[in-house]
Amino acid sequence: MRLAVKVAIAAAMLPVASAHAWEPTKPIEIIVPFPPGGSSDQMARTIQGAIQKNNLVKQPIIIVNKPAAAGGEAMLDIQKSAGDPHKLITTSSGIYMTPLATKLPVSWKDFTPVAMMAQDEFVLWVNSAKPYKTAKDFLDAAKAAAPPLKTGGNGSKREDHLISVTMEQTAGVKITYVPYQGGGPASVQLAGGHIDANVNNPAEEVANWRSGAVKPLCAFSLKPMEYTQKVTADMAWSDIPTCASQGLNVTYQMLRGMFMPGKVTPEQQAYYVDLFRKVAETPDWKAYLERNALVPDFRSGQAFVDFLTEDERKHKELMTKAGFIATN
Repeated sequence: MRLAVKVAIAAAMLPVASAHAWEPTKPIEIIVPFPPGGSSDQMARTIQGAIQKNNLVKQPIIIVNKPAAAGGEAMLDIQKSAGDPHKLITTSSGIYMTPLATKLPVSWKDFTPVAMMAQDEFVLWVNSAKPYKTAKDFLDAAKAAAPPLKTGGNGSKREDHLISVTMEQTAGVKITYVPYQGGGPASVQLAGGHIDANVNNPAEEVANWRSGAVKPLCAFSLKPMEYTQKVTADMAWSDIPTCASQGLNVTYQMLRGMFMPGKVTPEQQAYYVDLFRKVAETPDWKAYLERNALVPDFRSGQAFVDFLTEDERKHKELMTKAGFIATN
């Protein structure tokens, strides 16, 4: 009987042992395809902090920012690093948008999907000095404006630009989009009154919202955000109405995911899936989600691949309609 129990215990431990058959043997590099300080960089550094604080990995985690070519430099780096299990990339919808807009010879299918960590919201923000109280107020002003009102955002033919053009097409208005080198500069320009609106993520605009420099009109989400803790004296993220509820039928959420280079082993991929699942369960990560009003949405394996396939299809459709697809 004692022998049978020992055999059963050993058999039960086999899957665990195989899942951890591989571990990193040198520092792990997380490449961020955006400048320091942006929302993607904040996510990478939160992950780095959660891993180190909770001793989830024996090796150091190094963050490397490679923002050139709208993230193309970072994607090409990962593509050329096939088989290297000590490199990862954190990315957003740019993983489809940059190749589609530039004909960059790279695809997310060249990489190894590890995990989707969350989805990011976008909000229509205006300067607090403006009289607009709703999305309809802003659109009415846009219809009457000459020259057109200006929105600003993170680069050309990226998520912010796509939302701005989709707003134009949906509402039948003309808006001039001004590209910046990130959500931070777009936030500064809005607070200074140099543009009329932006569609920044919550993380990129929360400081100026707290200071009273800007205010949210609506969120481009299917339902109101779930976070009820007050951000300002009188508003929480959950108090921001959806744009659709204000007559602007535009919705958009952005993935925040982790990828490895292609041609890594299943054991190496499984190691990082397990690692990021542990990260997603830490208080540090949960606090980060609430602080930045992210949608918790952990996916790995086929569920993540299915999401990527459908999300790429949606982006190609939206970008075609917006005229963003590179033709030569």
